Amino acid sequence: MSGNLPVQSVTADYAQRVADDLAANRSDQERVRSELARLQDELVRLEEGEQVLTKMQEVLGGTLKQAAKQSKGSKGAAVPAVRGSNSKTAAGKPAAITGRKASKKTVSPKKAGEPTWLELTTAYLGGQSEPRSAAEVAASLTEAHPERTVQVTVVRNTLEQGAAQGLLERSKQGRSVFYSPTSPA
Repeated sequence: MSGNLPVQSVTADYAQRVADDLAANRSDQERVRSELARLQDELVRLEEGEQVLTKMQEVLGGTLKQAAKQSKGSKGAAVPAVRGSNSKTAAGKPAAITGRKASKKTVSPKKAGEPTWLELTTAYLGGQSEPRSAAEVAASLTEAHPERTVQVTVVRNTLEQGAAQGLLERSKQGRSVFYSPTSPA
């Protein structure tokens, strides 16, 4: 009988170690789950902050454009050029004189009589009976205007600009954002 005692002792030791390891594994799983939940909450807060900052940037960008238009109409103080302009300096000197390199990208200017993206998106949404996502609007504009290059990001930014200016209503359903024309008051 004394021969069975050490085997039972070893088996009991292993059983205890396995039970301890299992308990440690489960507590680690719970710790990682709580950390994951905290990180997911932090990610949601950061994404919401990004949306707010993006809207503020668009509103401020719209304010700068409106101020530039107003200064062109009146002969007041000159508005300084936007920083980062590669083609000309604020003083109006060509880039070659100041030592700056001209931009390699050439953006084709909007043709005369061609509607802006904001006009196209608001006109499209005005004819719709229910809100549309940016992807749906971009797809419809691609079909309606095959001669123009339609990018979803450009359409999304235009829709956000329209919402910031009060031309469009923005509604959020979960993670999806839908746009519709503002209803007359």
